[in-house]
Amino acid sequence: MKFSYMALAAPLLAATIVSPARAANVQIVAENPVIELSVSEQVRSTPDKASFSTGVQTKALTATQALRDNSRKAKNLIDKLKSLGIAEKDIQTTGINLNADYRYDRPSQENRFVGYQVSNQVQATVRDISKLGMILDAMVSGGGATNLNGPHFSIDDDSEVKKLARKRALANAKSQAMSYARAEGYSGVRVLSISEGLRNVSQGLMPMARAMVASESSDVPIAPGQVGTTISLNITYEMTR
Repeated sequence: MKFSYMALAAPLLAATIVSPARAANVQIVAENPVIELSVSEQVRSTPDKASFSTGVQTKALTATQALRDNSRKAKNLIDKLKSLGIAEKDIQTTGINLNADYRYDRPSQENRFVGYQVSNQVQATVRDISKLGMILDAMVSGGGATNLNGPHFSIDDDSEVKKLARKRALANAKSQAMSYARAEGYSGVRVLSISEGLRNVSQGLMPMARAMVASESSDVPIAPGQVGTTISLNITYEMTR
């Protein structure tokens, strides 16, 4: 938090004629001390969508065969996601990697080339969180997924949550500014400038082992909890009489 004073002379107003080729340079000038504040407010709410990452990995002696095998399994994976009710617009390929595969040989103490491995990662968004556990289980038990990462919970439309966080941040900032103003013998404040930052806080994409989601074909237990939406404001006030 920064508290600063600025002693500036009052601007002299005059009527002038401005030619079309020259624009007027308008600048807000403070006549009294100013207060610079940084405030943040977070509003927590129940998420209504979740995203997770999944994929398949294949190995073969040649790069061509490894890629072909992987492409077939990746198509089956995507088809499975669609069959589970996930819209095509909510399915996105996030990475395809082809790498040489080496195996460490203890007798020779060398890494020996054994072929190629290909991985294909897909991110999916689930808009009915009540089905998330079933979908995760189905991706491993029937979709052929070799890895899962997530979930990441969020809010589809957070405009109202941001409004509430912004309202609270403004009220908090003004309260602090008034406290400083009164302490210095002033009766009020006026805003000179505002800048805003936004941050969403939720669970990140965490790896989940295959064994966790393939037990007895049961749905994976999911606890969405709440996600936080934070508004950060930098506000400059002028003290007023």
